[in-house]
Amino acid sequence: MGRRLRAIFVGSIGNLVEWYDFYAYAAFALYFAKSFFPEGDEVVQQLNAALLFAAGFLVRPLGGWLFGHFADHHGRRNALTLSVLMMCFGSLIIAVTPTYASIGFAAPVLLGFARIVQGISLGGEYGASATYLSEVADEKNRGFYSSFQYVTLIGGQLCAIVVLLVLQKVLLTEEQLRGWGWRTPFVIGALLAVVAAVMRRNLHETDVFTRAKSARQGSSLRALGQFRREVLLVVGLTMGGTAAFYTYTTYMQKYLKLSVKLTDDQTTMVTACSLIFAMVLQPLYGALSDRIGRKWLLIGFGLGGTLFTIPLLNTLQGVHDPFTAFLLIAAAWLIVSGYTSINAVVKAELFPTAIRATGVALPYALTVSIFGGTAESIALWFKSIGHESWFYFYLTGCIATSLVVYLTMRDTRRHSAIDREQKAR
Repeated sequence: MGRRLRAIFVGSIGNLVEWYDFYAYAAFALYFAKSFFPEGDEVVQQLNAALLFAAGFLVRPLGGWLFGHFADHHGRRNALTLSVLMMCFGSLIIAVTPTYASIGFAAPVLLGFARIVQGISLGGEYGASATYLSEVADEKNRGFYSSFQYVTLIGGQLCAIVVLLVLQKVLLTEEQLRGWGWRTPFVIGALLAVVAAVMRRNLHETDVFTRAKSARQGSSLRALGQFRREVLLVVGLTMGGTAAFYTYTTYMQKYLKLSVKLTDDQTTMVTACSLIFAMVLQPLYGALSDRIGRKWLLIGFGLGGTLFTIPLLNTLQGVHDPFTAFLLIAAAWLIVSGYTSINAVVKAELFPTAIRATGVALPYALTVSIFGGTAESIALWFKSIGHESWFYFYLTGCIATSLVVYLTMRDTRRHSAIDREQKAR
């Protein structure tokens, strides 16, 4: 038990650092967008920054395949260590890249390269960490333990917001923050990534992976082709959940500022408080899934998201005080957590050990690239053409599509492949 808890803690902390590095871009985009995209109004600048944010998602499938193959052949621990080192490199590039005023078009090009490096890293991180946490957890509490992947995932964004609050309120003026202070979180992230890599290097490998050495595949993609149904399930159950998750995390900060018209300070506080609320929900929902099954939570998210997304966002757009805005976002998290808390373990329970990391990472990364990473860009584009409410219908459609999958799939808690070691069915 002690070794298991330490493994879950270290694995989760490393996941937090990775997501902090990735989310720092979204949290500070309001301050550095003008440095890299000087032309156009504020919405256009944020749209340009969001497009580069989406670029980091477009390469996540490449990271999912590379690191999934690596994790399935050389161990979950080694893949986790390598991914966090790559994230460190991406953060350092952002921290030292000159502005548009200094080097012209090369500035956004370098920024885009850094996001690609981070995207590849994150594509590998999700599959490796979801697989590792699911494999080290005991069967009766697998939902609870694996939910800490999203606790730390959300915690990474919260840490980025906390750093932003400290810089806003304590250390820097707004002029300093827009001038050079936005580089600070990326320096911090690079240093934390090095610490996380050292901690992960000392993790033990999972017993499930060690036992399954003889079942390793030659080609991960060829092996994955034997599990087409499971791959399609990952795509279907992820589609609505990832679109909703990135709506209420990365996009919500811009939405509160540009649409609800809250001040910078109010936007930061509401975002931070809603993320804390979301973090608390994850282990509660994860533990509940260990009692009633994964499927019921997914169905709850699908029904709630289909019925209430449009009313919630329409109401949120019309509020004028931060407390009411927080309550509405909290209500949304009560729905979305039905997906976020257990999606990692559900995917891990679909695949046998020899192909699990690739099976979790690659189809998930593809789906997130299409529906998650683009959510902010699509929402801002609809706003830029004067039809912001169209995004609400788009999001509802994504969730409704996933609901069909939830209603027809088997409950993975009762039909888990965690201990299955054979090459194929």
